[in-house]
Amino acid sequence: MAILDYMPKIDVWTGAAIGVGLLVAPVLIPMIATAARPVLKTVIKGGFMAYEKSREMVAEAVEMVEDLAAEARSEALAEMSAEKGETA
Repeated sequence: MAILDYMPKIDVWTGAAIGVGLLVAPVLIPMIATAARPVLKTVIKGGFMAYEKSREMVAEAVEMVEDLAAEARSEALAEMSAEKGETA
C-alpha cells in the first residue's frame, strides 16, 4: 500500500526546530496570553456595547410600531363608530 510506504523527510533542522519550539513554548505562551488580555477585553467590551445599543434600537423600533398600531386602531374604531352613527 502506497499510503503506508510514505515517510516524510526528516532532517536535523526539523528536529532542532521542534526542540526549540518545545523549549520556548512555556515561556512565550504566558507572555502572549498576558499581552493579549487587554486586546481581548477591549473586543469583549465592544461586543457588549454593540449588543446594548442594538437592544435600545430594537426597543425604540418596537415602541414606534406599537404606537402606530394603536393610532391606526384608534382611527379605525373612530371611523367605524362614525359609520354606525350615519346609518342609524
